[in-house]
Amino acid sequence: MKHIIILGDGMADWPVEMLWGKTPLMAAQTPAIDKLAKEGRTGLLVTVPEDMPAGSEIANMGVMGYDVHEVYEGRGVLEAASMGVDIEEGDLALRCNLICIDNGKIKNHSAGHISTDEAAELIDFLNKKLGNEQIRFYPGVSYRHLLVVKGGKKMLECTPPHDVPGMPFKEVMIKENAPDAKDTAAMLNDLILKSQVLLSNHPVNKKRMENDKDPANSIWPWSPGYKPQMPTLKESYGVGKSAVISAVDLIQGIGVYAGMEVLKVEGVTGLYDTNYEGKAQAAIDALKGDTEFVYLHVEASDEAGHEGDVNLKIRTIEYLDNRIVKPIVEAAKTMDEPLAIAVLPDHPTPCKLKTHTHDAIPFLIYKPGTKPDKTTTYDEESVKKGYYGILEGNEFIREFLKNE
Repeated sequence: MKHIIILGDGMADWPVEMLWGKTPLMAAQTPAIDKLAKEGRTGLLVTVPEDMPAGSEIANMGVMGYDVHEVYEGRGVLEAASMGVDIEEGDLALRCNLICIDNGKIKNHSAGHISTDEAAELIDFLNKKLGNEQIRFYPGVSYRHLLVVKGGKKMLECTPPHDVPGMPFKEVMIKENAPDAKDTAAMLNDLILKSQVLLSNHPVNKKRMENDKDPANSIWPWSPGYKPQMPTLKESYGVGKSAVISAVDLIQGIGVYAGMEVLKVEGVTGLYDTNYEGKAQAAIDALKGDTEFVYLHVEASDEAGHEGDVNLKIRTIEYLDNRIVKPIVEAAKTMDEPLAIAVLPDHPTPCKLKTHTHDAIPFLIYKPGTKPDKTTTYDEESVKKGYYGILEGNEFIREFLKNE
């Protein structure tokens, strides 16, 4: 049996008043996913331990069955792996957002979802002005970039910018958690302030403001860490050839350390306008070949949650259902081997909060020939009566990969 996990990042939510107490997942029309729920089994999954931040890196590693307390080293090193940046011993890697600051406050974490081409020009500019033998910036996708500090100390308190929209940036700058990290914290904060001066009048930002777009007028380093020691999925669970599909460097980086092939798809954006059909077809082609396991990640719902846009979030969920789940289910009928399908988010991103929470997430597992439970639809409430109850740690991945 082959396996695919279809993950709608941040898809889970809280009840919304404008939806008469429904969540976006309840309000969305998702016939393909509901059919899988009706023919499969459901439950809740705790993806993020209470003592760790509810970030996508931790949540996705949790879905894959990793002990995040043992292997987690921050986003930066994971994104470095995706970019092909070699992190050496003693290198500190950090996610480095391009953000928008307005009147001294963090307006958004994405600089208005700046384009990758615009961002690359700004990162190259910052490298020329601020980079040296110790400090190096690497361009990523849209607002998501990488900062590597040779000899940097990771004992830092860094605030994810998507957690604090509207907050004065000076109140959430980097702090050291140990005396040894004092110099690193000071250097990173100095880079933030210098970037604001350098970026304020850059032609890219002038043009964005002329077009009523948010400028990328500051960097924001966070999620520091060193190179992790992660076993592959084959080593941990005996998974054969596997592949990951995502627009996000972070998820691709997890895939690299997990021993998965990173399948590149043209036109993926990490937003609602991503190439859903291309992702679905890449998964189908891989599964019809010699790939045994695919991890298909879609970022769009998470970004809608961070924007607090309920209607957009519903639309992204419906896109996931109609443009990814439906064609994969149809294609499975023509495959030589049966296909097990799991659908779930990594964490909730409630539109009301505009950030992630630790709440357990709803999941479904469909395996041809397995007796279904009594769940008939897929959402945060319906799965509470599902066969699996509440799973934690690596229980989900073990159940999913189990041959029944």
